[in-house]
Amino acid sequence: MKIGAVMFFTADSMQPAPLARVLEERGFESLWVPEHTHIPSSRKTPYPAGGPLIRPYYDIMDPFLVLNTAATVTTKLKVGTGIALLTQRDPIVTAKVVSTIDQLSQGRFLFGVGNGWNQDEIENHGTVFESRHKLARERMEAMQAIWTQEEPEYHGEFVNFDKMKQWPKPFHKPYPPIIVGGAFPYAARRAIRYGNGWIPRADRLEKDGVGVIIDKFRVMAKEAGRDPASLPITIFRVPEVLDQLKFCQEIGVDRVTFTLPAEKEDKLMPIIDRWTELKRQLGG
Repeated sequence: MKIGAVMFFTADSMQPAPLARVLEERGFESLWVPEHTHIPSSRKTPYPAGGPLIRPYYDIMDPFLVLNTAATVTTKLKVGTGIALLTQRDPIVTAKVVSTIDQLSQGRFLFGVGNGWNQDEIENHGTVFESRHKLARERMEAMQAIWTQEEPEYHGEFVNFDKMKQWPKPFHKPYPPIIVGGAFPYAARRAIRYGNGWIPRADRLEKDGVGVIIDKFRVMAKEAGRDPASLPITIFRVPEVLDQLKFCQEIGVDRVTFTLPAEKEDKLMPIIDRWTELKRQLGG
């Protein structure tokens, strides 16, 4: 089972280059960065974790620039968006960004995607909140066409362009793994429809049990004609509990990620040290 870290990078936190080097030296597999372009002062949608929105949501840096910095100073560490918000991204521009970072990292990019929860933020980008899921699907389908075709075109309800040319194509063939983030069952269905993996969060799996939900996901994949092995599961924000991590390992979870707070090195290194020991106990 692979282990990665997810972090909100800010101007006041440990920076991506030194953290990436530390993670690679310790043998961790990946670094993930969330995305928020901005946070509106209004709030139509409650913060999913409850209470006021924490400051790093306002301060977070652009994920692609952060990840490219991390990739530049490493050779093995994979870098992933955790998650990029398709409802807030132009598909032609994003296709170019993804291909570029995948080329520059020599195939170490993981494209974690999602549709977002913050209605005000999404609507500021001109997206109708109620139809965001169909919009995101069309944008993903359009990007897949751009990455795999010499002269792609796409004609949908929300995305529409005639034949075009765009290079570079991704280093990955046919394109970087598209790992769809979000809760069961809706995001799980999207992962099966157009993804190469699923990212649920550990805290949202606890109610029904990690094993129960993952079994349901695999059954759902088979019913849709997908091989569950082609849809590896990455669980985000797992706790520092060895027994729970061993259970994830036993049921075939492909990857877990632990959360690093938006802090300086002195606050992060003890957390990384503990996870290094957990990784050793898991046989990694």
